[in-house]
Amino acid sequence: MVESTLLEATIDGTPIDAAALLAAAGDPHRLRILRTLSSGAACVCDLQTQVPLAPNLLSYHLRVLREAGLIVGTRRGRWVDYALAEGALDRLHASIPQVGPESATGEAGCVVDRSECAQ
Repeated sequence: MVESTLLEATIDGTPIDAAALLAAAGDPHRLRILRTLSSGAACVCDLQTQVPLAPNLLSYHLRVLREAGLIVGTRRGRWVDYALAEGALDRLHASIPQVGPESATGEAGCVVDRSECAQ
């Protein structure tokens, strides 16, 4: 049986759930939204042209990203402008497990622990 552990990262001493951040950003539509917003803020009307989804699905994906703290929305009349939250890309980067000095890349490109290598 394989044991699983919760991946946690810390930003400014605050623990974040790395798996939740990666899950929020891992959907192809949400990733496209993040890429679009990395160029600057955009209103929903602009996002609809960049990410061709039904309005209710776009709204759902924006809500997931908002709840994960990756984007923020600002109401402007009947539209909402969205932008990347401050430090969003840093939090995503911190949630990716880093390869330590004790690890090496195996033949198939997999990361293996050097202590498991028999010589």
